[in-house]
Amino acid sequence: MKRFILLIFIFCPLFTQAQTVCTLESREKLEGFLAKLKESDYSGKSPNELNIEIGQWFLATPYVEKTLELPGSEKLVINLTGVDCTTFLETVVTMSRLAEAGEFTFEDFERELEKLRYREGNNEGYPSRLHYFSDWIFENEQKGILKDVTKEVGGSPYANAPSFMSENPQFYRQLSESENLDAIKETESKIEKRGYFYIPKGEIATLEKNIQSGDLIAITTSMPNLDIVHTGFAFEKNGRIHLLHASSKNMKVEISEKPLSDYLAGNKSQSGIIVSRLTGK
Repeated sequence: MKRFILLIFIFCPLFTQAQTVCTLESREKLEGFLAKLKESDYSGKSPNELNIEIGQWFLATPYVEKTLELPGSEKLVINLTGVDCTTFLETVVTMSRLAEAGEFTFEDFERELEKLRYREGNNEGYPSRLHYFSDWIFENEQKGILKDVTKEVGGSPYANAPSFMSENPQFYRQLSESENLDAIKETESKIEKRGYFYIPKGEIATLEKNIQSGDLIAITTSMPNLDIVHTGFAFEKNGRIHLLHASSKNMKVEISEKPLSDYLAGNKSQSGIIVSRLTGK
């Protein structure tokens, strides 16, 4: 009897379909948000305005890391009850795009999230997930979803050669498989050959006038084998740009108390930002 009860507890809360995993609690929350989008008129709002409005629906949502790292084959994980900085950003961007397109079903969300999270928009296994966020930016620019505006808002060249994953396969269960490790090494090589720009943190206060509320913010790092260490949305508050993000320090989605430039100034490993902007449907 105890074994039977345990199995019910493990499997009942999960909604699975093909390569998708979503708890019933997350699905209910998502469908509530999608219904809210459908009932309201967002036709006059820009993608940036949608990011800000929808992003604030998640305020106080718990920060939970590694929600995408499930055993077995790669799954499209949909989790609205606990987010990290990247899954928060992906979830909000996906809903913003659906609101603009007038598409409000769970299946619409599933399709758009997969398009955003995976190379060429398709889940074809662990290596197809866009693990490095600079790669995420590049690939989604290729899909026409966003534009990296860092250079045009005053950015400087950014030496970007991430290798952390291939150098530390012990931290990634899936990299015990040689084909996955080889694929990650190939991705790292491609990233290194691209040209990236960033705004050094000492220049953010001067250049923040060119950043729009709702822009996607990727925080770069001084560590040579990593590209991005945090993400969020630019949020204008009292004439300054703050960060709407899932905070690992305060363990929840919040708006930074300090302006973005001051937020980075207090962290030696954070070197600057890459700024992207949704292009709209």
